[in-house]
Amino acid sequence: MYLRIYILILVSLAFSSLYAQGIQDSLFRIRGVEIVPERIFLKEEAGMKQTVVDSLVLRKKVNLSLSDVLSENTSVFIKNNGRGALATASFRGTAASHTRVTWNGIDISSPMAGMVDFSLIPVYIIDDLILKHGASSIADQGGGIGGSINIANSAEWAEKRMVKYLQGVGSYRTFDEQLMMGFGNDKVKVKTRLYHNYSRNDYRFLNRSKGYLDPVSGTIVNPLDTNENAQFFRYGILQEFYYRPSSSHILSFKYWGQYADRTIPRSTSYEGPDQSNLNNQKDTDHRLVADWKFYLDKGRFSVRSGYTNKQLVYSLKNRVPGLGLIPAIYSESRQQSFINELSYQHEIDQDLSLEGSMDMNMHQVESEDSVSKAGYEKNRSDLSLFMAVRKNFSDRLNVNLMVRQEWVDGSRAPLIPYLGLDIRPVMGTDLVIKGNIARNYHQPSLNDLYWQPGGNPDLLPEQGFSVESGLEYQVMLKQQLLKADITLFRSDIENWIIWIPGTKGYWEALNINRVLSKGLEFSAQLNGKAGVIRYRISGTYAYTSSVNYGDRGIWGVVSYGKQLVYIPLHSGNFLAGLSYRGYSITYQHNSYSERFTTSSNDPTRRDWLYPYFMNDFSAGKDFSVRKLNFSIELKIHNLFNESYHSVLYRPMPGRNYHMVLLLDI
Repeated sequence: MYLRIYILILVSLAFSSLYAQGIQDSLFRIRGVEIVPERIFLKEEAGMKQTVVDSLVLRKKVNLSLSDVLSENTSVFIKNNGRGALATASFRGTAASHTRVTWNGIDISSPMAGMVDFSLIPVYIIDDLILKHGASSIADQGGGIGGSINIANSAEWAEKRMVKYLQGVGSYRTFDEQLMMGFGNDKVKVKTRLYHNYSRNDYRFLNRSKGYLDPVSGTIVNPLDTNENAQFFRYGILQEFYYRPSSSHILSFKYWGQYADRTIPRSTSYEGPDQSNLNNQKDTDHRLVADWKFYLDKGRFSVRSGYTNKQLVYSLKNRVPGLGLIPAIYSESRQQSFINELSYQHEIDQDLSLEGSMDMNMHQVESEDSVSKAGYEKNRSDLSLFMAVRKNFSDRLNVNLMVRQEWVDGSRAPLIPYLGLDIRPVMGTDLVIKGNIARNYHQPSLNDLYWQPGGNPDLLPEQGFSVESGLEYQVMLKQQLLKADITLFRSDIENWIIWIPGTKGYWEALNINRVLSKGLEFSAQLNGKAGVIRYRISGTYAYTSSVNYGDRGIWGVVSYGKQLVYIPLHSGNFLAGLSYRGYSITYQHNSYSERFTTSSNDPTRRDWLYPYFMNDFSAGKDFSVRKLNFSIELKIHNLFNESYHSVLYRPMPGRNYHMVLLLDI
């Protein structure tokens, strides 16, 4: 199979080179993209900090996972356990479970762990990606103390027929295949996406966790090691169906199925035999959502129902002479959720709108380790009521008042209120002063309460009080669009849930009295055109202080007032891209300050993670031959071959390459 893939790429490259010599220069010109400013003074978004990831960025990252897009283009910090391994989000210095994730309006966060593994979400299935920071997530659902990440698919009614095929090949025997087919008319639209990803993932790295004494120089020498037992593959399908019988009705159905199998490499400090401590994880996911939108003269009525089903199998095996591989852990879990939402939005007039919604969800979890016989079975039901009033005053002031009330297994949670304001100080300009004040509330996950061993049924729910303020500005200068925003935030969270090593030899869940998260987020973007050259420059910076103010008797004096583990104080990214008559180049930079893996923040310990600076580069060419469009792109990751870790004892690859061929018929 791999030989056929190589032949396909070589033939395509040869064909494109020969044919390009004979076609006119006008065919090389990229299709025109009109640069227009978006409305940023909307009463529906008053006080909210939102990040909309550009469709061009999604196209450039189409062969990667969502974890890569978030870490390289937003202020969200991704805790990555290795290439293709578990990747979780820290939004504004909060925990992974404090970020809510929706797909076409339904929550896909695990009811067991309360979080999402972003390495299992391919960018290929994403049409729109919107992040709501902090308390802005209340508009979607409760519990998103850090924020929410919203993935959506769209119909693209203007496209009557489409066929797109992507073939990628890269370092470490990495192969990507993606196929999209769509057809329809003004009333019906059908779209199918198929994908497959595989990587041997056997990169070499400098193992700083091991060392030997050089008898000649007397210095410690770190050996070169191989990332063994790390291969992964993933395949899936996204099926979409849209029906628009009239301009007032839209019905849609979407199904996303995926299977992933990955072996988990041993930590770099492991010095045992080769045939022991062999880890493997298999994830099988099915997600369905159906919705109906009915548009009235002054309102919109919406009904949505969804279903998610996940099966996860994790095993750890050791080879025993004469017996073969014997499991030390063989854990199976089954999770399913039934999700329903009813909502209505009404425009009383141009300056005043109302919104109300009701969510009713049911979650069922079964988990068991067949070796230790430990496990649990639990159900959870959620009911959530949401109300919002939005008002504009003389195009100078927007007010957004939202209230959410939740019940969990019949028990009423504290009320979640939100007040957001937008102020336009100078008429005729897109300069907006933004701010909000809100509460939030987060229930422990089912694993937090019932996992065996270590779950704590006496855990208290987390609740927080947050406030933020900032500026947002955009201006159109001839053929250039400049957008920038800066936000200051502060979130005071009580009963923070954390897992720490216990005295009984296993990790246990407990509450921290208080965690204070505060900081600054800045982003800027410049899109423009200089003659026939188009350019895009964007960047973000985040200062995130997330400090433990827990009980000194539990944590000790040395941990009180210290940064939470794995949260960088400083992080940022920068992207610059140029395109000229179908040619394009892109440079990407990411920076992270030091991170600590112990609550004492002791920089003299071996488990201190040093700062790192990551650089990527890509160059490509678009071609058009009659009705066939295709592009070829070479990507270089970790351009300067930096040795780094995102998680302790989990190495990341050095310089590596990826070539992508995209056909568009």
